Amino acid sequence: MEFGYDDYCEIDKYCKKIGIIWLASAWDKPSVDFLEQFDVPAHKIPSAKNNDYEFIKYVRKTNKPIIMSCGMSTSPEICDATSFLNLDNIALLVCTATYPASIESLNLNRIHTLQNGYPGIPIGYSHHNPGLWMALCAVAMGSCLLEFHVTLDRSLFGSDQSSSIEPQGIKKLIQEIRCFEQAKGNGVLEIHPSEIPVMEKLHRLK
Repeated sequence: MEFGYDDYCEIDKYCKKIGIIWLASAWDKPSVDFLEQFDVPAHKIPSAKNNDYEFIKYVRKTNKPIIMSCGMSTSPEICDATSFLNLDNIALLVCTATYPASIESLNLNRIHTLQNGYPGIPIGYSHHNPGLWMALCAVAMGSCLLEFHVTLDRSLFGSDQSSSIEPQGIKKLIQEIRCFEQAKGNGVLEIHPSEIPVMEKLHRLK
């Protein structure tokens, strides 16, 4: 909404310098064309556009992977939207399109609903409620993609500041997700090597 061509050139140059990819949410066809100038690796369809089928078909013509937010949508509406997309090349995000979103509105079980309804398709979570805990819960429930708003200072002016995460919060969230990935294990009921010394001392002999 606020950046121009020169700003995006700077973003593109910086991301290439530090080795990360970038993309943006286009809200109209000219914006899709604008982003294509930078050969973005994927396109993001925001919740507000997931019922604009002409727009969705236009985005699909890029032949790029598409991430679609499912806020403000019912199950039949999501089904209608995905009928215009290549199901082998999309990801869906559970989203509550209020900023910030209240805890009771998150309905994280929609992650499982989308996983069951679209097997094999990556399902993620669009996080914009205060705090980090719900984002971590979404990962624990199977979200493989996490979207969140970023700010340098949540006290700054702007409608999205209160639903955004500051740099130190991002670092903490990533650390906790990595710890969860280690902690969840493989689910096999077995004796861990670290338990053997304790077992030898405390288990009753057979």
